[in-house]
Amino acid sequence: MNPIQRFSLTTRPRKALSSIKSYVRHFSGRDIVKDEGDWFYSPEWWDPNNDGHTVSRSTSVKGNGVVSVVSHPSSLPSRDSWGETERWLEKRYMEIMSSDGDGDEKIGRFKILGYQWRSLRFNDDTKQSTVKVMAACRELQLSSVFYMQQPHCLAVPYLKSMVSVGLTSLAASKFDMRSVALGKKQMRILCVGHGGGSLPLFLAKHILGAVIDIVELDPIVISESVRAMGFPAFSVMTKTGKRALPTPEIIDQVMWRGIHERLFLYESKAEEFILKNQSNTYDIIFMDAYDGADIFPHSLWDSNSMFMKALSKRLHHEHGTLVVNLHSDADISDMDKSNEGVTTGKYVRKVGRAYKKGLMENESNAMVFACEVPWLCNVSLVVSRGMESEGRHRDNIKRNLMKTSLEVDQILRLPFSCLDYLKTGLAII
Repeated sequence: MNPIQRFSLTTRPRKALSSIKSYVRHFSGRDIVKDEGDWFYSPEWWDPNNDGHTVSRSTSVKGNGVVSVVSHPSSLPSRDSWGETERWLEKRYMEIMSSDGDGDEKIGRFKILGYQWRSLRFNDDTKQSTVKVMAACRELQLSSVFYMQQPHCLAVPYLKSMVSVGLTSLAASKFDMRSVALGKKQMRILCVGHGGGSLPLFLAKHILGAVIDIVELDPIVISESVRAMGFPAFSVMTKTGKRALPTPEIIDQVMWRGIHERLFLYESKAEEFILKNQSNTYDIIFMDAYDGADIFPHSLWDSNSMFMKALSKRLHHEHGTLVVNLHSDADISDMDKSNEGVTTGKYVRKVGRAYKKGLMENESNAMVFACEVPWLCNVSLVVSRGMESEGRHRDNIKRNLMKTSLEVDQILRLPFSCLDYLKTGLAII
């Protein structure tokens, strides 16, 4: 969750960025994959002169004020590709019906109605999350429209940054990324803060061995992510730790089989969830938890709290990696004077030191660093328990991460290059 309206004034030329992407993908032997979440398309949903269409509007009882979902038309995918998706849905449907020993052709074939960007907003201002949603129906049930969030699409640069620096740091800690990508081994992930759910969906899509717990404080955010933003309903958990839906609907199976079984969405305070679930150990934790006042709660980075002590136990002791989305407090006018850009802010370093004290006090092989997010005044703060402790000079660390990012690109075949989110503004805490 993040206020998208904070634009950085130190954006890099798109031409240079695109050339680097092309070079990296050529160098790594990858086909060029169309990134439907490229920042180039952000004016479609970010344009301050276009308020879009309000899909839903509710008042939160958890301090987030007015929670609304606003839609904007999407130019991609083009209509030329809709038929291919309709055939994919039909194939999945027939596979599921055949395996159940049943069939029902009376409701007709699948029909794509279109694609939209949908943004979750707090108090009609802060864009907490933006996702791409597909609307479809069955030909003989045109009134029964269902929505499917596009799991391959990350619209916001800070999410791509969190994924890039987090997975690269984990891979640099000798974690077997290839085996978990293929589903041969399990990878435990915790996402603190849900928004529209694009981050856990993206991870589950690209990492077949990923099992993901998601913690969200606000029940309205959970409800809107499912109802209006196309997040899989089968992932929602009850207070007793069971699925809210004992079995998924047929349409949910068509859209999400193989993915929604590995997602577990809990309504809970992060502190309560961590303290209560003492048996879970996570390979990587993503923390993106801003409230309606656009504040990252101090309770989530208080180095002396019971929460921090419990978090330390839940983070894998050998390679555990924590990634935190932070708004930088660095003065924009001073960014060009430093190679570290927005990572130089006092607030970023204060939070980084708090996690270092709370999670790394007795660790010999540990590191805390921050990476600047392109286009936005945000920082991805990384706490790594497994990166090599030798050669801690920033240039050596940066070189190691850049090399490892190419390996991550090859293994996961992401639609964007991790290198683009590691090459600038790295600072050691």
